Amino acid sequence: MTMRPGYGIPAWGDAGRAGYLRASTADRERAIDVLKAGFAEGRLTKDEYDARVSQAYAARTYAELGAVTADLPGGQVTAPAPAWYPVPVPRTNPLAIASLACGLAQPFTMGLTMIPAVVLGHAAHSQIRRTGERGSGLATAGLVLGWLGIALALLIALAVVASVATVHGTAVHAGH
Repeated sequence: MTMRPGYGIPAWGDAGRAGYLRASTADRERAIDVLKAGFAEGRLTKDEYDARVSQAYAARTYAELGAVTADLPGGQVTAPAPAWYPVPVPRTNPLAIASLACGLAQPFTMGLTMIPAVVLGHAAHSQIRRTGERGSGLATAGLVLGWLGIALALLIALAVVASVATVHGTAVHAGH
């Protein structure tokens, strides 16, 4: 939605160019404080100070107020971002989502998704560090589930081998 600039609401893309917004009395007082500091530090003469204070009191917009203090330290007056501007939210890494999905799907796939859960989890963590995306917790959960699935599969395999060896060992001793 784009509003027409000049009618009280800046266009969506004009967040950085909101200098035409009206300045408040508190904004003018802050600008005058900057001018006082500039005068006290010897950056402004008495005549410059007086002229700029008059301009600050007469300023109606942030742009006019900013012009009075722009060349002084701390004098970069910027308009506050209106609360209705959308705040960009980093996206959730899709590999992290896939890692968690693979980790959760292990019981239904009889363990076929445990290795993809681990691989996708490591790839997701790598991408998240590089891009700043969200989803680190999802990737970690996918990794944990994947490694737990692998550990469980190894324990089951060891139990099967041990039971076969025990049964086979018992049968060999019975035949002697």
